[in-house]
Amino acid sequence: MLQFVVVVIQQGILAWVVLKCDWFRAILLASLNIRKWAVHCCPFFLRWRFSLTFFIRGGKALSQAVETTVVGMGYELVDEERVGGGLLRVTIDRLDGHAITVDDCEAVTRQLQYALEVAGTDYARLEVSSPGLDRPLRTPAHFARFVGSQVLLTLKLPFEGRKKWSGLLRAANDAGCELLVTDGKAEQVLAATYDEVREARLVPVLDFKRGARKSNPQTQQPAEPIDGGQEQ
Repeated sequence: MLQFVVVVIQQGILAWVVLKCDWFRAILLASLNIRKWAVHCCPFFLRWRFSLTFFIRGGKALSQAVETTVVGMGYELVDEERVGGGLLRVTIDRLDGHAITVDDCEAVTRQLQYALEVAGTDYARLEVSSPGLDRPLRTPAHFARFVGSQVLLTLKLPFEGRKKWSGLLRAANDAGCELLVTDGKAEQVLAATYDEVREARLVPVLDFKRGARKSNPQTQQPAEPIDGGQEQ
């Protein structure tokens, strides 16, 4: 009985405050309107959140399947990107210094088609190719592998009035790299973190004896990309 009386008194006080205090009434009405709006729009936000979550998880599953397959076959994953028309483009390289061949691309294509089907990832066409003579450097491991090679760096912001710097890749670690730049007779060291680098590529070196281009420290002959066709 006492509890009932206390509840009645509390409700009476609350009703009096609502009637007498304009600011309290405004806050209460605003909160009710916000709650109604949230309930009304909840299905839309749930669908949007589900779609975004599904897209992110699907992209991670695809990238993981590609990396696991390529590395498991003894190759290096240079790049993996999805472009227009549902095309999945995968760039691979060999770790033994030899050039990627058509047979390498075909073998990786067959294995990737199976792995992606098992993972249930969505794509329309699969293309596997070599990185070419001016192969990109994407990860710290790529930079560390090609220390001693000629590299072209493109910075996000200009340094000393320019963004493009070409020179000898002198050092590289998990944080960044150092480029030995020779400008005429003067030499300078350009140190940059990976966050400051927009793009990095090997500079092909002309080999007059073989009549071809090569990239130090290993010769790279580009292989034609293999198109895996439509997903089965």
